[in-house]
Amino acid sequence: MPETPVTLLRAAMASDATRPFTTFHDDATGERVELSVATFDNWVSKTANLLQDDLSAEPGQRVALFLPTHWQTQVWLMACWSVGLVVVPGGGVSGADLVVSGPDTLEEARAGAGERVALALRPMGARFPKPPAGFLDYAAEVAGHGDRFVPYVAPRPDAPAWESDGRTYTASELAEWGANAAATWGLSAGDRLLSALPLTRADGLRAGLLAPLAAGVPVVLCRNLDRADASVLERRVATERVTRTITGEDG
Repeated sequence: MPETPVTLLRAAMASDATRPFTTFHDDATGERVELSVATFDNWVSKTANLLQDDLSAEPGQRVALFLPTHWQTQVWLMACWSVGLVVVPGGGVSGADLVVSGPDTLEEARAGAGERVALALRPMGARFPKPPAGFLDYAAEVAGHGDRFVPYVAPRPDAPAWESDGRTYTASELAEWGANAAATWGLSAGDRLLSALPLTRADGLRAGLLAPLAAGVPVVLCRNLDRADASVLERRVATERVTRTITGEDG
């Protein structure tokens, strides 16, 4: 069977579930979060169960995703693909079955007619102090769901998974994106990749999730790095033991 992002995560769990999977930095708040493969997979499973059981999500449905560079964006991408949903980054609200938004894009997300979920994106995955009207508070809803996920209908590798710029890409094509990027950047065991690109862009998706999955290496995900002093990146590369930095389209 062709690889998909979901099968790559399963392989990471089988190989070494305790190793770091993602380290998130927000240079506007000073937040740092590190998740192991097992902890990341736990969040993905809980979110996929929320989608499948509470929101009645089914393979082929479209999810308009309005989320910034964040570890919870990685979680939502993997959860959507675990269920077999099509992610539409930053658009497609009118035809979406589900809209997922961060705290800064709620007005855009309100145009969606389907279910709406909001993420507070607060440290440690905390909920909103007061849930926004018309939205489910992700942090409040996800906690009670199981940390193992079994889809009612197994997603197909050749099923649509990502829609961008008028084109739709399958789950297996996304895994190929990751493998090709990992090969281009020469990623191998012992490497640690840093990305400051938005996960809702194709280049950011490759750098911030797909290539690390394909190569089996940790990723350091940076939000608001452009607001930080130039020396911050140099220090982060050293302290996080980064071997490859992707901060622009050319890597």
